[in-house]
Amino acid sequence: MLFAIHAIDRTGALPTRLANYEAHKAFLSDTSRFGVKIVMSGPLVADDGAAMIGSLFLIEASSRTEVEAFNRADPFAAADIWETVTITGFLRRQG
Repeated sequence: MLFAIHAIDRTGALPTRLANYEAHKAFLSDTSRFGVKIVMSGPLVADDGAAMIGSLFLIEASSRTEVEAFNRADPFAAADIWETVTITGFLRRQG
């Protein structure tokens, strides 16, 4: 099943995001231990198209529990960058 993770950064979190960016990228390089596969991911940006304000992931997993464990283990979560995180099932219709 597919799941979307939509995470919005706390106000003023950009310096913390940047400080943890390499650890976050390294974490995303092998998600197999969580039983999930990243279909697509990247930063959400402000209307200027550049300032990072959150994260979006499209994850393939057999259960929401796996997705939640994956999300909790992300260095961005440990650094308390995200103000809100929403995990929602997703049915692909196109693309």
